[in-house]
Amino acid sequence: MKHQDLIKQMTLEEKAHLLSGRDFWQTQSVKRLGIESMTLSDGPHGIRKQEGAGDQLGLNGSLPATCYPTAATMANSWDPALGEELGKMLGEEAASQDVCVLLGPGLNVKRSPFCGRNFEYFSEDPYLAGKMAAGYIRGIQANGVSACPKHFAANNTELRRMASNSVMDERTLREIYLTNFEIAVTEGHPKSIMSSYNMVNGVYANENEHLLQEILRNTWGFDGFVVSDWGACNDFTDGVRAGSHLEMPSTGGDSPRQLMQAVYEGRISEDEVDVRVDELLDVMLSTRKAVNPLKGKPFDVDAHHAFAQKASEQSIVLLKNENNILPLKKGSKVAVIGEFAQKARYQGAGSSVVNCTKLDHTMGVIGNFDLNVIGFEAGYPRHGAPDAAMMQKAAELAKKADYVLLYLGLDEISESEGLDRSTLAIPDCQIETLKAVSDANPNVIIVMSAGSSVEMPWIDRCKAMVHGYLCGQAGASAVLKVILGEVNPSGKLSESYPYKYEDCSSAPYFPAKERTVEYREGLYVGYRYYDTAKVPVLFPFGFGLSYTSFAYSDLKVSDKEAAFTLTNTGKVDGAEVAQLGLPKGLPQGGREQDRHHPA
Repeated sequence: MKHQDLIKQMTLEEKAHLLSGRDFWQTQSVKRLGIESMTLSDGPHGIRKQEGAGDQLGLNGSLPATCYPTAATMANSWDPALGEELGKMLGEEAASQDVCVLLGPGLNVKRSPFCGRNFEYFSEDPYLAGKMAAGYIRGIQANGVSACPKHFAANNTELRRMASNSVMDERTLREIYLTNFEIAVTEGHPKSIMSSYNMVNGVYANENEHLLQEILRNTWGFDGFVVSDWGACNDFTDGVRAGSHLEMPSTGGDSPRQLMQAVYEGRISEDEVDVRVDELLDVMLSTRKAVNPLKGKPFDVDAHHAFAQKASEQSIVLLKNENNILPLKKGSKVAVIGEFAQKARYQGAGSSVVNCTKLDHTMGVIGNFDLNVIGFEAGYPRHGAPDAAMMQKAAELAKKADYVLLYLGLDEISESEGLDRSTLAIPDCQIETLKAVSDANPNVIIVMSAGSSVEMPWIDRCKAMVHGYLCGQAGASAVLKVILGEVNPSGKLSESYPYKYEDCSSAPYFPAKERTVEYREGLYVGYRYYDTAKVPVLFPFGFGLSYTSFAYSDLKVSDKEAAFTLTNTGKVDGAEVAQLGLPKGLPQGGREQDRHHPA
């Protein structure tokens, strides 16, 4: 053990308490031995450190922090280096707020588009999810803060999430639902990892020795600590035995007393407890040493806001561009319609909600761009039924413009921790507004805001669609730069867009009718199913348009690598995500910048 000298000086009571939280966000300390407590905080795409006493409902507000694009957005960049850069920003802000452990990134595979937390996750593909997560982890930990990838493992539904039982064969578990975590652990080397609420094949994840010890530590070489999701520790003693180190939040001393009693009764040895304490101390001591000199040091709010915009720019996906209507010429006469243009939809709901340092709304920043804006109409209520009067005003405005920028998407109620979606449709009030506006002016350019896939039976009603996903506090300006061609969109979808929900392989089994969640589709998740079963989709995994074109040539493939020449054959600068499908079905992607105009 690394810290045997310290552990020898600790009482059993001190050890037991160290493995259970002091309060909602902090660990215990052992002041007489110089062991300081750590603060853990939410933060997949921005720090959410609560002011005052912590609580899961977020009744106390959080400190201001930068709200970056969500994981679902960033995955469309296919750029782990961009994720690493974002991670460094997160780590800097965490240390400034005296946060030692940042609870993220989230990287569960998107088994079903109905999962209410998909906006926090990267992809339906475990390889892409793992690569992006590894980038985040390297960045977050660059200055000593611990990243904490989550939720380990097979946590793919919010319904009955604290009691559901994810049942699948071992191959499906390993290849689809653990490959992402394996890459994150072996390439990112996180100092901590969060166990999930659910059971995996009948054993709660936080007490699952097969997951926590045999796979995570023995096979992958993980050397950090495991923390339970908040309230996910069902049997503290079994968790410690299986390889869990920290129960959060505090149970007021009940769990430590149970662990001490188990030691007295011989149900677990003190040596086993010592191992867990040693592994936890290794991170507690190192993170405190790194964070102490940085806490209270202000970060550059403007620079971080600018990076949030850069990250959004590189993640925007152009889904449709009929007759090359985009980019718009400078000075174009436009009407702006949609409540989201006035009040941005830029992040999901739940524990990941960030109190932004600043926030761009389209109508607040559009004056910075060379567009002739003739007016704005909300067009639809943010929640509720279609409003005829609002639609009429929107249609009248649309008639006066050459182009309509129509802001649509999922509202906050549709995507939230704790709730799964019940439909892939966007709200009816928005669809009816689209119909009214497109009847008045066919040159409709939709700006979409949503953290996961949606059905689009109405897509013929628009000439172009720019998908910003949930693009963070600076996303409004990023989208406008794409619309005007100041940025060439280069994002590619990290998930498939089916025509309808019934086309999804998991649809017959999601949501589960009982406590047991049966993964009967096995390996056939996302594009693996659509490609194998030849089920057509609206937009395939990896899809995204550009304002330029690229040519691939000189392809050379060996059993270990592929090489090719990528040439920009269009008239403007652009970036391309090069995708290569391997026989095993694992897509490998990387961004290649090509700044050479054709001769």
